[in-house]
Amino acid sequence: MATSSPATLSHAVPVDRIRYNDQGLVPAIVQDHLDGTVLMMAWMNAESLQKTLDTGETWFWSRSRQEFWHKGATSGHVQRVQAIRYDCDSDALLVTVDQIGDVACHTGERSCFHQVNEGKVAPPADTLSQVFGVICDRRDNPNPDSYTCKLLAGGDNKILKKIGEEAAEVVMACKDDDPAAIAGEVADLFYHTLVALAHHGVDLKDVYRKLQERRR
Repeated sequence: MATSSPATLSHAVPVDRIRYNDQGLVPAIVQDHLDGTVLMMAWMNAESLQKTLDTGETWFWSRSRQEFWHKGATSGHVQRVQAIRYDCDSDALLVTVDQIGDVACHTGERSCFHQVNEGKVAPPADTLSQVFGVICDRRDNPNPDSYTCKLLAGGDNKILKKIGEEAAEVVMACKDDDPAAIAGEVADLFYHTLVALAHHGVDLKDVYRKLQERRR
């Protein structure tokens, strides 16, 4: 996976414009650059931000230990920085990363934001990723009443037939120039394509990576 070079990152972030708090720190929200999942929040000071810019991997300042820490230095779950943005007041950072190992939390969870009142849940991501997660759960935990499970049980013959039908309906909706129908049919096509990905064990994030490569 290609990453932003340190030189590109340094050019993109005017370090002297960042507004630090009284302790010389700025909050940094870390987000998956592919599906938008918020992975963690930590603190940076001017030096750790510069280390991040220079290395292309995240460095933070530990308030409890009073020292720098390199994310993933011991676990191997480093964060390769794709972009750094700062908010309208220049007092908060948004760091988008390629999370190696897909684990950001020290507990082994993908995101530090995995807790709700009822227990643990997957952190929110973009809509396609959320739908794909449900489809994968149906694949791994079959429910005979589930339409998705019935599709998966039918294998390629059933899944690919539906993709062909939905693609044709997208074409017809476009020919009719019906925006609502186009949106609905494309949603159906997306869903059935996600079922095909799950059936063949292809991660949706691999599709996102292909799109990112082509975007570059």
